Amino acid sequence: MDNILSKYFNGLSADQISKFEQLSPLYAEWNEKINVISRKDIEHLYERHILHSLAIFKFAPFQKGSNILDIGTGGGFPGIPLAIMMPEVEFVLVDSIGKKINVVNEISSALGLTNVTAHHSRAESVKGKFDFAVSRAVADISLLVQWSQGKISATHKNAIPNGLICLKGGDLKEELKPFKKIIEVYELSSWFKEEFFETKKLVYLTL
Repeated sequence: MDNILSKYFNGLSADQISKFEQLSPLYAEWNEKINVISRKDIEHLYERHILHSLAIFKFAPFQKGSNILDIGTGGGFPGIPLAIMMPEVEFVLVDSIGKKINVVNEISSALGLTNVTAHHSRAESVKGKFDFAVSRAVADISLLVQWSQGKISATHKNAIPNGLICLKGGDLKEELKPFKKIIEVYELSSWFKEEFFETKKLVYLTL
């Protein structure tokens, strides 16, 4: 396993370490068949995809029994790293591109992840209620809010109220303006010291 994870997360179990170690060869193999991660990024898998996804865990380690919806998961980010980190939390990963969901299913199966369900679907078509919706640089906040409407449970079991948590980059001033009274923004550089995270942010709002 890339030591960048052990640098920021102490106490990983042997099972978690094993699963994280398997991600590199699995994604390398699938990326040869289906381009789920950009070619230039595959060599930075642990920093730019896995650690980036785990910023959500840094912010909100979800309680056992929580249900999380990963909107536009692509090849399984942030859902798969979060599912490894939180085996007692249920994750539903959705994407409108079927071949990417096939990769998610194959990787989840290879890892033996029993807390991941993947759907080839648009987020707004997913049934059920969730404690949080999460997303990683998929769409404008206004769209993510729209897609999450009606899917967030009114029953709270975590330390923070249920809502939307997304990972974004760059200047978000205009994008966040309509939500500025209900939104919280966190700089990932306060958690992770690599240059990649200097412009990365976590955005949280209650729904």
